[in-house]
Amino acid sequence: MRSIVYSRTGSSSVLSLAEREPAEPGPGEVRVKVAVSGVNPTDWKARASAGSTPAFDEVVPNQDGAGVVDAIGEGVMELAVGDRVWLYLAQHQRPTGTAQEFTVIPAERAVKLPEGIGFDVAASLGVPAMTAHRALTVHEFGPARLSPGSLDGRVVLVAGGAGAVGHAAIQLAVWAGATVIATVSSEEKAALARAAGADHVVNYRDDDAVERVAALAPGGVDHIVEVSIAQNADLDGQVVANHGSIAYYADNGGAAATIPVRPTFAKNVRLQGLLLYTVGDAALQAAAEDITAALRDGALPVGEAAGLPLTWFALEETAAAHDAVEQGAVGKVLIDVSGDNR
Repeated sequence: MRSIVYSRTGSSSVLSLAEREPAEPGPGEVRVKVAVSGVNPTDWKARASAGSTPAFDEVVPNQDGAGVVDAIGEGVMELAVGDRVWLYLAQHQRPTGTAQEFTVIPAERAVKLPEGIGFDVAASLGVPAMTAHRALTVHEFGPARLSPGSLDGRVVLVAGGAGAVGHAAIQLAVWAGATVIATVSSEEKAALARAAGADHVVNYRDDDAVERVAALAPGGVDHIVEVSIAQNADLDGQVVANHGSIAYYADNGGAAATIPVRPTFAKNVRLQGLLLYTVGDAALQAAAEDITAALRDGALPVGEAAGLPLTWFALEETAAAHDAVEQGAVGKVLIDVSGDNR
């Protein structure tokens, strides 16, 4: 099979196309014939990791993807050969991810797709959608799970509404019944946030951004999904509601944040960091189940018309795909592993 591999960290030039034998699934594992591999910032950052050594002698990158179950390991009951699945954390604590024609993965990280869901949608889930789910479910007064109506009456602010996590957060919040405000940096990105379903869009660079958000949410914002706490902590502190939550999942804009103390303690604000790799199995399972339910309801479409433009690469172009994500490509970068999906 064709695999993208690297044996040392560095720029995308360390990636190469190689021929490898497909592995056999062990107990509790499945082998998946990969149709589409999704690329996230964590994929190129793990590969770049200046000064570090890969945890394995050879690594196949990329955490997310979609395909068809090809073989079943001992003890796997919930999946069968031929099942179409979406994959998450495929390379977490393992040497091989989805940038190859076949990948072996723990069965719980391969989630059966509802009928009619394309592999482009499926490979765009994983890290972005599960991060968004977690960010929307850490509020002190719940909900701990998402479903239609679970966010009725709540206001959600999504910072970076044109990004992959922001896009998923908008879609999941709308599906769950929230009123959604997205912040963006340009009119082009505003159009994408609106296409994703945001009720209101504010340019965070405008001098009156705080006033505009406050006018849209006079009772305060209940849930904030934050991509850049370093840049946005002051805005967040001013617009968040009493007992609101600010869930941050990235260090965009800086590695340290100054939190406005009085607004946040006076309003009993919950400041919640989150990282999928350490969030725990219960949170991952809850996210996988709720995201699949949203898929059944048609709530997570992709493509420019749905607010998430897709940029496609062939498997042998994986280095260019990593570079595109590193350089801030808007939307979602996907690799057409099977060659049948663009």
